[in-house]
This record gives sequence, structure tokens and C-alpha cells, in this order.
Amino acid sequence: MEIDELDRQMTHALRINGRAGYREIGAVLGVSDQTVARRYRRLRADAGLRVVGLPNPIELGYETWALRLRATPDAALSIAMALARRPDTAWVSITSGGTEIACSVYVPAAADREALLLQKLPRTPRLVAVSAHCVIHNYVGGAVGPDLRDDALTAGQIAELTPRRTSGASAAHLTAADAPLLEAFAWDGRLSYAELAGRTGWPESTVRRRVQELFESGSLYTDVETEPELFGFRAAVIMWLSVAPSRVASVGAALREHEEVVFAAATTGPTNVQVTAICPDMPAFYRYVTERLGSLDGVERIESAPVLKHVKQLGSVR
Repeated sequence: MEIDELDRQMTHALRINGRAGYREIGAVLGVSDQTVARRYRRLRADAGLRVVGLPNPIELGYETWALRLRATPDAALSIAMALARRPDTAWVSITSGGTEIACSVYVPAAADREALLLQKLPRTPRLVAVSAHCVIHNYVGGAVGPDLRDDALTAGQIAELTPRRTSGASAAHLTAADAPLLEAFAWDGRLSYAELAGRTGWPESTVRRRVQELFESGSLYTDVETEPELFGFRAAVIMWLSVAPSRVASVGAALREHEEVVFAAATTGPTNVQVTAICPDMPAFYRYVTERLGSLDGVERIESAPVLKHVKQLGSVR
């Protein structure tokens, strides 16, 4: 599949507002809503594009944990798949020759953290080692907003598409009753109110009110899953940086300006900044590390592992 400029604009628009209507997107891009609908269906079918709706861990005050798991070679994929099926994992990747799993887990409560880290994971057969580090500040990616890969729209177009937030409103508390709604959004963040009503069993008016409340308060946000290779990015690498404590904030701020970076966060642990970068190829990654990342004041050591397989990017595993 060839990705053209309109495809890139569509993808950028959906990263900004995954629930924007075809007519709204078409008006901003200067094309008809029929063209937008047709391109969206093509991107879904041929480019693996999927919009998902996710709880916003930053607004909701959830803990986020970055895990590194080492497994026996014959077990890594099955363990990664089991993690991917958990609703609390944000992403799951296999690195390091197929024996290491890197993943991110959202933890709403301390009890959930203890159950996962102290009971479930240590008892997993053929799991050799577990390293867990709490994310203490997010710089790039996920609920923070679109990264700098997305450059197809102008500042004016971005402003037109940016979702409205209720001024001064705190995040709406998620309850057990929201579970079917969250499950539906984890599969498809663009489901209509009528489709959501069918999935949840709620009246459409109730669905509309609750969805608007959750998105406008920031409790939910949308993100976009794609096949990076189709957009020209064939080298995805996870890095763990050791940064001088007094320079962590300035390094994080600098990473926000690097178009190669799709995720960056400060963490606890022996390394204190985790970064995911995607580049056109490994020579481009080499140039990024040697010319930009390695020259940042305060970066003392870089450990890197190419991503061999994305088991889970966003939402529910298909």
C-alpha cells in the first residue's frame, strides 16, 4: 500500500481527535466527507489503522509501571500474548533476540500493583527475571498527545480539530458500570453512540452523556495504532537512559522536540529515563543516537534494544 499526503493528514487528524466526524475532518482538510470515509476504511483495511479510546492514567491518577521481563526463548511469545490480553497493559513488545519482553501497565490501585508484581508475574512459568519501574513523569506519547512524527497538518488545522475540554473540570471518576463502555472503546474508539448503546445495553442518550463527560473531562482520550513500516519507519528501538538527576527534566524537555521519539518518561530504577524511538532504518537510528541523543547534557549511558515484534500497541488485542 502506498501512503500519500492525504493519508498522512487523515492519520494526523485522527491522532488529534479520534472521534471527529468525517464531515468535520473533511472541512479541515478541504475534501468531502465521502472522501474521508473512503480513505478511513482503506487505512483500516490496508494500513492496520485503528482508533482506540483509553483511560487517561495521568488525569485519573493511575500509576504506570514499565516492566522488563526475561523469559526462556520458547516462552517469550506466549508470555507476551498473555500480557497483551490483559486490559491493564498499554503496549507489549518483544526485544533482545526474542527473550525479553518490554511492556507498560496501568495500575489504578496499590492492590492491583501488588497482585501483579508480587503474586502473578513471579509465579509465571519460564519467566527468568522481572524488573519493574514506576513511571514518575511523562514527556512524550500516549495521553500526553501526538508526537512529532505527525507533521501533515498546519497549526490552524490542529487547532480546529483539537477536542474541547471542559474548563476547570476534574477527571470524571470511572466506575465498574463503565466497564462495557471501556471494553468497546478498547476495540474501536470511533464507534457511534448507537453502536455503543448496543454494546453496553444503555439508552443512547445515556451513552452520549457519559461519553461526552468522560472525554471532555479528560478521563478518556483517543490514540491511533498504525503499521509504522507503511509510513516509512522500519526501526523501532526501546532505550533506557542513565541521566544525571539534575538534568532529567531538561533531557525530558529536549526529547519532546525530537521527531524520532514516540514515548519518553522518567522512571524509578537503575536507569531513570525510558525512551522509544522510531527511525526509517538502523543507520538513521545510529545518527540519532550519536548526533542528537548522546549529545544531550546529562545523558551518561544508553542501553538500547530493537523491537522485534509489537505484540500489542494499543487497546485490545485483535
